[in-house]
Amino acid sequence: MESKFGLVNVWLQGDWVTRSVALLLLGMSLASWIVIVVKAIDLFRYRRLAGGAEPFWHSADFAEGLAKLGPPADNPFRQLAVEGREAAAHVRHREGTARTELHDALDVSDWVTRCLRNSIDDTTARLQTGLAVLASVGSTAPFVGLFGTVWGIYHALMSIGAAGQATIDKVAGPIGEALIMTALGLAVAIPAVLGYNALVRGNKHILARLNRFAHDLHAYLVTGARVHSGNGGDGKVVPMKKA
Repeated sequence: MESKFGLVNVWLQGDWVTRSVALLLLGMSLASWIVIVVKAIDLFRYRRLAGGAEPFWHSADFAEGLAKLGPPADNPFRQLAVEGREAAAHVRHREGTARTELHDALDVSDWVTRCLRNSIDDTTARLQTGLAVLASVGSTAPFVGLFGTVWGIYHALMSIGAAGQATIDKVAGPIGEALIMTALGLAVAIPAVLGYNALVRGNKHILARLNRFAHDLHAYLVTGARVHSGNGGDGKVVPMKKA
């Protein structure tokens, strides 16, 4: 009778431990690919929204600048601008009033800086959501597959010993099938690691753009002029009304 080998045979001939390991690897693979796809879509969208940061500074007023930043739904650049505007307005509205709370002792620069930093921290937390899943899958999947291999080899050797047949064809087939679990573990871990590294680099790019935008916002809301990044500039841009 012709021997049958392969993934199907591993599943059919395996016990509950082997099947549990296979299902666990499948679940880990699905989780990592879902995270990679969802976070990649978010990064592409954030990169597109980052393109509105420069047109923002060439608007006639703040309201027009917000419109150029894009829709308000989950827009970190628009959220940053709104947070900075509200922080500056809060400080100006309380000028001349009695200080009743600790944060009222902060001047406009410190208060705007605090609010902008809080907004960036919130965006950082959203960007990092799901990366722990990829890190966990990338670091544990090879060992899960190795456990499945060790378990499969153990049972293969026990079966061979019980049958009393140790020919090469009786040994190579079951042990080769057990080694498939190690290959599956690597197949799950490698995309998770590569996806994690790519998403981390993408997140760093978005956060760098946010920090530059926050720096310019802080200068504008405190002094009335954006910090000029060119050579020989006077540090001023098209005037904007602080709506």
